[in-house]
Amino acid sequence: MPQTFTHRLKILFQHCDPAGIVFYPRYFEMVNQTVEAWFDTSLGFSFAEMHMQSGYGVPTASISADFTAPSRMGDVLDWSLVVMRLGRTSAQLDVTARDGDERRLSARLTLVYLQMAEGRPTPWPDDLRAAMSRYLVAETEA
Repeated sequence: MPQTFTHRLKILFQHCDPAGIVFYPRYFEMVNQTVEAWFDTSLGFSFAEMHMQSGYGVPTASISADFTAPSRMGDVLDWSLVVMRLGRTSAQLDVTARDGDERRLSARLTLVYLQMAEGRPTPWPDDLRAAMSRYLVAETEA
């Protein structure tokens, strides 16, 4: 059975517009924070290590989101992440934010693993691919 990565974020003043609700671009920052936390705490491959030491990166190639309810300053959102597709050089992730039973945001994004100096996609390292596979809920792409 696949695992789901989860973590919790509190909505702060910095996330909100003058009406006190999350300004939608800030959700994309929180999605990225969720991905970065997953790489660091669950995959054992921090962005600092990846970008600064190994010379690889995982830029977002595409992202889409559905905003289903507003979030307000002080709300605490539970974020979850699963892998929907794991290709040779890319991965499609589903990220959801909830406050209790209420969904606030659903996002689907595609990350591409690349060698930063060349800017070209490269296959996932075997150990990273194996760690990501634990979160895979769909069929692996060849």
